[in-house]
Amino acid sequence: MPLARISVSQETTAEALRAISDTVYESMVTVANVPANDKFQILSRHAKGELVYPEQGFLGVNYSDNIVFIQITWNEGRSTEVKKAFYRAIADGIQAKTGLRKEDIIINLVEVQRENWSFGNGDMPFAPV
Repeated sequence: MPLARISVSQETTAEALRAISDTVYESMVTVANVPANDKFQILSRHAKGELVYPEQGFLGVNYSDNIVFIQITWNEGRSTEVKKAFYRAIADGIQAKTGLRKEDIIINLVEVQRENWSFGNGDMPFAPV
């Protein structure tokens, strides 16, 4: 039940954005055990200066104007090992498909309880019992 928000530079091509989107979804399914067809994403392009990052770098990583921000809200409960493998699959996949640098792939997970989702009609499909 993830919701992914993917923010890129307005210079990012449609093909590259599609590859990023597909890589995030494929990594969810193959690494994080997300059900097939559970693909909810918000893709956003931003003008120069709207994606802000530390020009001096952070934690030994230096960034470029090709930075990609990926924020995923999903259910809590996945292990640290799964999360590490998930981050790696996304970074490796995006680099392989687009040529973007792994250093420019920022990923943030927001974990929520299952009852915090409604997929339409105002229904709570995973209400606590």
